Amino acid sequence: MGEIRQIVLTRRPSGVPVPEDFALESAPLPRPGPGEILVKMRVCSCDPAIRGFLDDRPSYLPPVALGAPINGMSLGEVVESNDPAWPVGTLLRTMATWSEHYVIRGDALGLEKVEAAPGVPLQHYMGALGPVGLTAWVGLFEIGKAKAGETVLVSAAAGATGSTVVQLAKAAGCRVIGLAGGAAKAQVVRDLGADVAIDYKAVPDLAATIREAAPDGIDVYFDNVGGETLDAVLPLMRLHGRIAVCGMVSQYNDADHPHGNRNLWQLVVNRLTMRGFITYDHPEVLAEAQAMLDGLFASGKLKPLENVRTGIERLPEAFIDLMSGRTTGKTLVLI
Repeated sequence: MGEIRQIVLTRRPSGVPVPEDFALESAPLPRPGPGEILVKMRVCSCDPAIRGFLDDRPSYLPPVALGAPINGMSLGEVVESNDPAWPVGTLLRTMATWSEHYVIRGDALGLEKVEAAPGVPLQHYMGALGPVGLTAWVGLFEIGKAKAGETVLVSAAAGATGSTVVQLAKAAGCRVIGLAGGAAKAQVVRDLGADVAIDYKAVPDLAATIREAAPDGIDVYFDNVGGETLDAVLPLMRLHGRIAVCGMVSQYNDADHPHGNRNLWQLVVNRLTMRGFITYDHPEVLAEAQAMLDGLFASGKLKPLENVRTGIERLPEAFIDLMSGRTTGKTLVLI
């Protein structure tokens, strides 16, 4: 019948995950039943949100059980199908497991076909041309309502989503300020076109530094980190500003001790809109988003920022590096 390899959770992480929290195990090759699809993973995505699934607490997906494979976004190829809508050879994206092969149905979370253009590396469709780009677009334009001439602030601007937001905002005619940790990452943000890049680790007063860069205030804040950074930004927002809450990575490794925000009164003072979002809650705009991403990439105005490894056995290493702040751009593993 054959076997597959998969990465399972052996214990729940305390703080930043470590190698002992994971194990590479073999399992029987799954077989698709009626209406089911067998998929071979081609590219696996490492995302900060996965950290939340590893704790035994509610998130927008159930916690991963001990001994079970980790959940994450996958780009795969259909190798056996009992669903005529998904014939063999189809490329797809979906929420799956960290497994070389997996079985899904046509109603799987985030399931969509991938139309890969000739000559474009497949991994881009898990990054800036895939879920990362779609998340950036939805947060910036659907939630943040960013318009030409406005000032957009992006935290974790050298990360997967942040680096894409920087480029989308510039392409839309916005003034862009990016926050990143370290001089090298700040330079990456400048190279992507940001008008200002701030190394938050090197400034004694982050709020004062942002105020100097945006003396008239911030129209849209694309928040990837939450915590103290959100506290610093709230008083700097302009009247009727918008905050798109994509993530709060500053708290993922210590969810038992969340930061208590002190400046939420600014929501009233400046009549702000602050909204969390999940990309796939907005299916009605994803075709428009994908078309813009593809067009900007084809014109050279969108450059995917990635760090890529090969082999399913390297997934824990890649994820640990991501959660330790050692990566730049989208963290991907080719399977």
